[in-house]
Amino acid sequence: MTPTRTRTLALVAAAAAAALVLAGCGSSGDSSSAAATTAGASSSGSSALDGDITVLAAASLTSTFTEIGARFESANPGVKVTFSFAGSSDLVTQIAQGAPGDVFAAADTTNMTKVTTAGDNRGDPVRFATNVLEIATPPGNPAGITSFADLAKPGVQVVVCAPQVPCGAAAKKVEDTTGTAITPVSEEQSVTDVLGKVVSGEADAGLVYVTDVTTAGDKVTGVEFPESANAVNTYPIVALKSAASPGTAAAFAAFVAGPEGQEVLTAAGFGAP
Repeated sequence: MTPTRTRTLALVAAAAAAALVLAGCGSSGDSSSAAATTAGASSSGSSALDGDITVLAAASLTSTFTEIGARFESANPGVKVTFSFAGSSDLVTQIAQGAPGDVFAAADTTNMTKVTTAGDNRGDPVRFATNVLEIATPPGNPAGITSFADLAKPGVQVVVCAPQVPCGAAAKKVEDTTGTAITPVSEEQSVTDVLGKVVSGEADAGLVYVTDVTTAGDKVTGVEFPESANAVNTYPIVALKSAASPGTAAAFAAFVAGPEGQEVLTAAGFGAP
């Protein structure tokens, strides 16, 4: 791990800790204290679970949740987990319109609050991870991007998430706190779409998550920037009111927040909740 990444992770940890302290003083429905209750659910198959579940999850969770789902199925023979990955705001719209789903995992608390305010949740959300932004460029960083400020330079083609998408809201927060105004060539509905445009060479840079850069490997070059610690996204998960198998849905949420889920998330670069 490079010194820069070490400093960035330290900033992320500090910011996440501060966010949790503030959250404890508020009245948000997705309180992290709910973890104690949810963790009591079966996450190891020690009690029989039945019924297949559909998990609606933020696009940035694609790789990690696919692995977590496989582990959950292995621990609970007979249970099948199907995933639908998309931008958190799009998933909220789907839930509001009655799309079938048993579990919702968002990339921020704002979109989760929309679900709980509408009463579409079953139980309280549990915070299970944090994430921060990183600049992704084509391999070798041909545009020579070295800082967040470089994204505002004339001629630099930057792709970001739309403002209503968690990664877009985080980008806007960094812009506001640094006084940097980025003029993107496009705004995407999910972080994977941003990453895709960078990988295909359609942009000089894209604002994605640290975890996306890690997953992309040598398809991109990552550029960390310390200002990312000003916009830490917290990920909550909850079983949905429409769940056909509420016990299995609650167990999956507990599994994500439990030791095995956290092992997968940490290996992918997610921060602690």
